[in-house]
Order: sequence, then C-alpha cells, then structure tokens
Amino acid sequence: MTKIVKMSLIAAIAVAGTTASAQPLAEAIKNVDVSGTAAYRYNDYEPSNSTSNNYKVAIDLKSKVNDDVTFNTRIQAGKEGSTANASLNTSSAADTNLDIEVSEVNFVYTGVNNLAVTVGKQAIATPWTVARDAMGDEQTGTGALAVYNVGPVTLVGAYFNQTNFNNSGDITTLTNGSDDIYVLGAMGSFSGVSVDAFYADLNDVFDSYTVGVSGNFDLGSVSLSPFARYSSLDLDAASNDNALWQLGLGAKMGIFSAFAAYGESDDEGGVVYIDSGSKTNMDYHWRITAEGQADAAYTYIHATADVTEKVNVGLFYSDADYDTAGDNDANEVYGQVKYKMSNNFTTYVRYGQLDVDGSSKANMGRVHVQYSF
Repeated sequence: MTKIVKMSLIAAIAVAGTTASAQPLAEAIKNVDVSGTAAYRYNDYEPSNSTSNNYKVAIDLKSKVNDDVTFNTRIQAGKEGSTANASLNTSSAADTNLDIEVSEVNFVYTGVNNLAVTVGKQAIATPWTVARDAMGDEQTGTGALAVYNVGPVTLVGAYFNQTNFNNSGDITTLTNGSDDIYVLGAMGSFSGVSVDAFYADLNDVFDSYTVGVSGNFDLGSVSLSPFARYSSLDLDAASNDNALWQLGLGAKMGIFSAFAAYGESDDEGGVVYIDSGSKTNMDYHWRITAEGQADAAYTYIHATADVTEKVNVGLFYSDADYDTAGDNDANEVYGQVKYKMSNNFTTYVRYGQLDVDGSSKANMGRVHVQYSF
C-alpha cells in the first residue's frame, strides 16, 4: 500500500515538473520517502447531545537533494477555518470535503558532522508545542533550527520570525503570529536517565523555561518509567508568574501496565504552554486537562492489560481540583478497548462519564480509527 501511495503522489509531482527538470522520473521517485497518517474520530458528548465526525490526513514527503541537503514538505487535509481538524456536527451540518494545505516546506543541511540545520517553514518541536498530531493542532513557523550532538548531549537553538500561534494552540489571543520566538535547549541521556532543559522567549508575549527528567529501569519482571517536570512562564503584559510542576510513574509487568501522575499549578497561574497537549502541560487522558487555572491540582491514574496480542483493555480516571473561586472541580472515568490489527492500523473505543461540580453527570463516547504509513 505504501508503494502505491508513494508512486501515485510522486509520479504526479514529477510528471508536472518534467519541463523544469531533466531528472529522470525513476530517479526522482527513488530519492523520495513518503510517510504520514490518516485518522477518523467520532465523538458523542452528553447532555448537550454534541456529536461530531473528525477527519485528518497528513502526508510527509522527504527528498534527497544531494549528499548534504534534504528537502521536506508536509501536506495536510482536514483543516476547517482556524481549527486543527474538520469537525462536523452530525445533527446540523451536511457532509463536506476537507481543505488541503501545505503546512511545511523546508531544507535540512547535514554537511557538518553531528550538526543538522533546518531552514524554512517547519514544525516547531519544543516542550511548549505539539509538532505532530494525527488528530489535533500542530505548531509551525518560518525560521531556522540548529541541532548539534556532542556525545550523549544534544544542543538545540532556534529562531522563528513567523508562527501559527495565532490560530493553533491555546494562546491565540496573545499573539498575531508575527512575534519572533527564540528557543535554546539541551538534552542528555546518562545510564537510563534522560534530562532536558529549555528556554523560550516569544517577543513581547512571554519568557519561559522548563526542566524535565525521566528514566527507564528494569527491575526483574517489572519495568518502571518515572518522570518529573517543572515549567515556569512569565507573561510580559501581566504581573502574574505561571508555574506547573508534575510527577509521574509508568509501570509494566507482563501483560499489565499502570500509570499515575500528579501535578499542581502556581497560586498566580498555570499557563505554561503554547499548546495544552505539550510536555509542559498535563494532558494524559481525555477531557480533564490542565488548562492554566491557578491553584489547581491534577491527578491521572490508569491501568491496562493486553488480553490478546491485538486487544488491549483499560480503565482510566482523572481529577481536577480547583481552589480558585468560580472553578468547579471535575473528574472523569472511562473504559477503553483498543484493537491493533497491525503495526500501522489501530482503532479504539471509549465510553465513560464526566462529572463537573454544580452540573449533572454527562456520558461521553468516542471511536477513533488511525492508519499510519
């Protein structure tokens, strides 16, 4: 299937450009790699009786220009207005087609040992952003990124003079997308322990830093994966300092897996992200997400089991406890069945209940189908 997709896409591009290039068609196809995802999601939320069909298709093309330069582009179908993916209300909207956009166009230079420099329109991969998502927002920008490896340490430096932060993520009202952003970071791995530290400055919007540590340890029949992160973000236009710390632990023993995470935001604010699905935030389950409230505590717990090689079942619980007046505490509990037909095709079904203080309990359901190639 991948070969068929690759041939049809690249052949169309190559044929269209034959008058501009003398490169043989077979040679052009050989130098191009194709990958991507296609996803469909159905949501049903009560008591509002809100149902939606969601779609997103993303295709990545990677072409070797010469021994030192690689060209990359990403094409997405499923963007509707300023949202990340087409979401059609099944009770009021007719079936429509998906808009197509080119979200990335960039060149990567690797002519110097251990150094990679990416120039152009590209995904912004930082702890504050989401660079890739099969169904959701992706942050992109135009600029330059440099990554340098020194033994077990990787150094990162980036500058972007345009971003899509004005219509992607969760700070859309704070920027018009023309604010410069600078990012500096370092990552290292030592004896099974990974450490990262990053600093970001979005001009006239915020200064932020984040530090994270994680590990993977095999203790006989049990594998443990602890992690911790602290993030701080100061908004230039406000006097409040935002902060969020979190601790977590994953464990696996045979067919069983478990996960627990706990975090708290600062009493002045908890906005420490550009996209709420990023590493600096807490978004581990479904509808309970750390969303910037001050003086809030978040708990996530789940357990899963591989009942067969292809079927996994799990029970998930999340809780948000707010001390700020006007914010209602909330919790959710749901079950999930995931079926992995093959390595590149997965579907899951969720059903559960969201309970918000002061409101009635609401049932919620989801079906998600995803193909990767």
